[in-house]
Amino acid sequence: MPNDELMPIGAFAQRCGLTSSALRFYADSGLLPPADVDPVSGYRYYSTDQVARATSLRQLRELAMPLAAVEAVLGSGADKASRLLDDHVDRVVGDAAAVQRKAAAIKSALGTAPALPLATVKGPVLADAVEQVLTAAAHEPGTSAGGGLRIEAGHEAVTLTATDRYRLSTRTLVPAEPPSQTWAGTVDGDELRAAVAACRRSLLVRMEAVSKGIWFRVAGGEDRHCRLLPGEFPDYRLMLASLGEVSTRATVSKNLLLQALEEHPGERIGLHVGEPGVSVVSADNGHPDIPLPAIVAGRALRIWFEVTTLYPSVSTAIGPDLLLDLRGHDQPVTIRSADRGDLTTLTMPTRPDHSA
Repeated sequence: MPNDELMPIGAFAQRCGLTSSALRFYADSGLLPPADVDPVSGYRYYSTDQVARATSLRQLRELAMPLAAVEAVLGSGADKASRLLDDHVDRVVGDAAAVQRKAAAIKSALGTAPALPLATVKGPVLADAVEQVLTAAAHEPGTSAGGGLRIEAGHEAVTLTATDRYRLSTRTLVPAEPPSQTWAGTVDGDELRAAVAACRRSLLVRMEAVSKGIWFRVAGGEDRHCRLLPGEFPDYRLMLASLGEVSTRATVSKNLLLQALEEHPGERIGLHVGEPGVSVVSADNGHPDIPLPAIVAGRALRIWFEVTTLYPSVSTAIGPDLLLDLRGHDQPVTIRSADRGDLTTLTMPTRPDHSA
């Protein structure tokens, strides 16, 4: 190759964002050998065709990818390279979570204040409750506590609550051992989701509070620590207490309602509640109504929902039959089990003109 088409190592380093020393290292490792080496001076020269590979190499190393993995990515087609990148990211995230847990354990051991025993609950029950309630949690701008789960330990029960602008879910658990202390905190939802698997595999889980977090002590496994989120959690008890009177009540099959929501193609659906039952109706009349058998009391009512709001509220409910308490077309609907009251979800409708 003519020398006027080659770049000295310094110019090539500026072009691709690598240092000259890094280029020498990658040349010696075989990842990026120079296009030419002067036999007398030993100067290294690179071609413009090598810029793309050098840039990709730099970007992969910025992701803390090992050299062997970098070589595999650079030598693969797009699909395999994408899979290799996903595998690397999964490993990094897993390692970061493990480091975070170990750091929390070390900080807890360094602290002077002992852990505060809260309650002992059945692991599978706790895991199910966390997954059910956390469907109502979402990160909202300016509300750091909104993406978390509120845990409250009273003298007789443990209450889990999560909420966003559209839903509120709360479930009460009867502990295997009564809570020894009253305590309340908002736990990081993402970390709590990661702890669910360990809790599910343990018959009993002991909950202990520390200064900035909560420990879930599991039998025969690795204890899990979750951070507490700053900020005020919404006063959900005031929200529940301020609900209006129920004007319409319907008992309907959970599975039939879920099936109707799955079959409906629209983003918004209406529920027509009245004799002889409940019908899932379309917003644009382009889909036939889906009638569902139900027991209805009170005045007839048509109320509209976003499917992405209503479906999780229905799917996480406990038991085969649901009790729907309606207060009007613009008021929250209470969804709970027809025979178990330990999980309650409030779901916000859309306006009759289908605006959010």
